[in-house]
Amino acid sequence: MAALIPGILQILLVFAALALCYRPLGDYMARVFTTTSHWRVERAIYRLGGINPDAEQGWRSYLRSLLWFSLVSILLLYLIVRTQSVLPFAGGHTGLTPDQAWNTAVSFVTNTNWQSYSGEAALGVTAQAVGLAVQNFLSAAVGIAVAVALFRGLARTETTQLGNFWVDLVRGSVRILLPLSTVFAIVLLAGGVVQNLADPVTVHTLGGAVQHIPGGTVASQEAIKNLGTNGGGYFNANAAHPFENPSAWTNLLQVFLMLLIPVALTRTFGVMIGSKKHGLAILSAMGILYIASLAGVIASELVNASGALHAAGSALEGKELRFGVIGSDFFAVSTTMTSTGATDAAHSSFTPLGGGLLVLNMVLGEISPGGVGSGMYGMLMIAILSVFIAGLMVGRTPEYLGKKIGPSQMKLASLAILVMPATVLIGTAVAFSLPSVRASLSTSGPHGLTELLYAFVSAANNNGSAFAGLSANTPVLNVMLGLVMLAGRFLPIILVLALASTFAEQRRVPDTAGTLPTHRPLFIGVMAGVALLVSALTFLPALALGPIAEALG
Repeated sequence: MAALIPGILQILLVFAALALCYRPLGDYMARVFTTTSHWRVERAIYRLGGINPDAEQGWRSYLRSLLWFSLVSILLLYLIVRTQSVLPFAGGHTGLTPDQAWNTAVSFVTNTNWQSYSGEAALGVTAQAVGLAVQNFLSAAVGIAVAVALFRGLARTETTQLGNFWVDLVRGSVRILLPLSTVFAIVLLAGGVVQNLADPVTVHTLGGAVQHIPGGTVASQEAIKNLGTNGGGYFNANAAHPFENPSAWTNLLQVFLMLLIPVALTRTFGVMIGSKKHGLAILSAMGILYIASLAGVIASELVNASGALHAAGSALEGKELRFGVIGSDFFAVSTTMTSTGATDAAHSSFTPLGGGLLVLNMVLGEISPGGVGSGMYGMLMIAILSVFIAGLMVGRTPEYLGKKIGPSQMKLASLAILVMPATVLIGTAVAFSLPSVRASLSTSGPHGLTELLYAFVSAANNNGSAFAGLSANTPVLNVMLGLVMLAGRFLPIILVLALASTFAEQRRVPDTAGTLPTHRPLFIGVMAGVALLVSALTFLPALALGPIAEALG
C-alpha cells in the first residue's frame, strides 16, 4: 500500500495536466484546420511544391496525394539508411541491409517505428535526425490529416470536398507538432536528456571494463517520438535508457506527451462538428477502456508482488527500478493504448495476465485514446458500428450526427475494423508455420506464441513496441512485418476517407423522436462494450492459446 499511493498520485497528476490542456489545445487545433488564412512560411512551402492551398480535394484526390507522399517518403528514407556510411556524422556506421532498410523505412513512414536494429549500434546522427526524426513529424501529421478529413465529412453536407491534404499536412507539422516538440525538447534537455553531435565518449569503469558512451540529437527526437505517438528509441533500451528518460518526472512527462494530442483531438472533433458533447462522449468511452486496462495491469503486477513470487523478485523483473512497478505499468498501458510503442520496461517480463492485457490494448485497435489521428478515426468506426447495432436493437433509425448509416457506410466501417485482425491472424499463422520464424522465438509454448502474436499485433496497429525475446532481424520477418505495417496503416485510411465522402455527400437529417442519442452515458457504455466485444470475439482464441494459457499453466 505504501508503494501504491505515490504511484496513484503520479497517475492523477498526469490526468490533471491533460484536463488542463484539453480545451485550449483542442480548440487551437480546430482553428488550425478551419481557418482560411495561411502563414508566410506555409505559403513558401506551397509555392515550392506547386500547391494551390485554396483548392479542395475529393476523397480520391486526397487519398492519391497521401499515398504518393508516403511512397516518396519510404523511398527517401530507404536511401538514407542504406547509404548512411557516406553521410556526415555517420559515426562509422554502415548502411542497413536491404531487408532491414525496407522494414525501417516502412516502419517510420507508417508511424509504427518498429525497430529490428539497435539504435546506437546501427544508425548515425544524420540517419536518426534527418531520416527518422523527420518521418516522426510527417507520419504523425498524416494521421491527424485523415482524422480531420473524417471530421469534415461528418460536419459538411451535400459536398464531395474533404479539404486539401497538403494544407492539412503542412499545418499539422508547422502549427502543431513543430512548436510543441520544440518546447518539450527544451524541457527534456533541461531534465538531462542528451542533445549533441559529439563522438562517443570512451570511459573506463571501476571494474576495468571499457565502454563507449554514444550521444546524439536525443532530446529533439524524444519529444516528437512521444508527442507524435511514434515510439522509436534513439537507443536500443528506448525509454529505459537514462539518456532518453533520466528521471521519474521525465517518465511522467513522456506519458503525458503520448496522451496529449489524442485526448485533445476529441475536443477538436466536437468543435469542428458543432457538438462538443459528442467529443466528450468519445473521450469518455476511450477513458473507460484506458482506466480499466490500467487498473487491470497494476492489479496483476501488484497481486503478483504480494505473493511468494515477490520474494524471488519476479514482480520487478524487466521493470525500470527508477520508476517502480506502477510507473512502468503506467508507461506500458499508455504506450500500448496509443500507437506510441516506446517502452521503459520489458513487456515480456510482465505477469502473464499483465502481458496479456498489453496485447489486448493493441487488439482493441488502439482507440483509447489511440495514436495521433488514427485513434480518433478508429474510435469513430466503433461509434458508427455501435449506432447501427443499438439502432437495430431498439428499432430506431441508425444515424450519427444527423447522417444516415446505410449499407454503404456499414460496409466501409466494418471493413476498416476488420483489416487489422485479419492481417494479424493471417500473418501470425503464416509466420508460425515457418521453421525459421519459430527458431527466432526465445521459448516455445504459450509464451513463444505470445511473442509472435505481439509482434504482428504491434505491426498491424502501427504500434512498434516489442514483447522482447523475438529475434526479429531476419529477412523473413523484416519483409513480412513491413507488409503488415503497410496494410495496417493504409487500408483503413482508404476506407475511412471513402466513408468520410459518403457522409459529406449527405444532407443533414434533423433529430426526431426516433433518433438515438449518441452522447449520453448509455451510448458511451455501448461504445466501450462494442469495442471489447469485437476484440474479444476476434482474438479470444489466439489469446487463449497464448497469455491466458500461460497464466493458467
